[in-house]
Amino acid sequence: MKKPKSGISELKELIVSKSCIKQDVFAVTKDVFSDLKTVMGEITDELEAFASKSDSRISVKLTATGDFESQMTLAGDTTVFQMHTNVFVFPPSHMIHKSPYVINEPKNGYCGVINVFNFLTDSFRYQRVNDSGYLIARIFVNRERHFFVEGKQQLGYMFNDFSTAQLTKDELRKVLELCLKYILNFELYTPPFSAFNEIKVSDIQELTQSLKLQTSKRLGFRFQSEQENDIDF
Repeated sequence: MKKPKSGISELKELIVSKSCIKQDVFAVTKDVFSDLKTVMGEITDELEAFASKSDSRISVKLTATGDFESQMTLAGDTTVFQMHTNVFVFPPSHMIHKSPYVINEPKNGYCGVINVFNFLTDSFRYQRVNDSGYLIARIFVNRERHFFVEGKQQLGYMFNDFSTAQLTKDELRKVLELCLKYILNFELYTPPFSAFNEIKVSDIQELTQSLKLQTSKRLGFRFQSEQENDIDF
């Protein structure tokens, strides 16, 4: 009869099976984020050179706000790329668990994530802290640099071959270009009139002093009666 494992033996196995794989995934995700910042820099340089010739009023710049975050400003939009420092697994019902790539090796299902958010540039410029931003995409990557993307419209189905697709710089550029095109194709909507038919003196004073009018772009979140239109890329 097989002798049951002691508590310390189980802990040792968990360290190897859980903690070590998470460290591996974190390291790969960090490398991917470094590559992403490089590609962002290349795109920024290209767009900045174009914008300076087309219209000097168009601002294009890249700002590194920390080891795990960068911001790309493209005219009226600021896109925030943020690497989460934790490693994630997915619920049993998630499509990733149907792949033989994960079924045969469950460690392949551990992923790091890079979030892509969009905000209005003026929200940062005028420190309108109540303004809303939106999650545009989530880039998931595992220890072998295999990846898939969750996101709006084409971002939700163009990058879903997790078992074979690897996140090279070329693939990163495709993802980033599609994110930026999606963002630029949606415009600012004015808030509903009924939302501002009553306002306090303190509110208007604050608005006058710092332009803190809560603002957001729709970015794909439409009324139910509106039709979803794909963006051709």
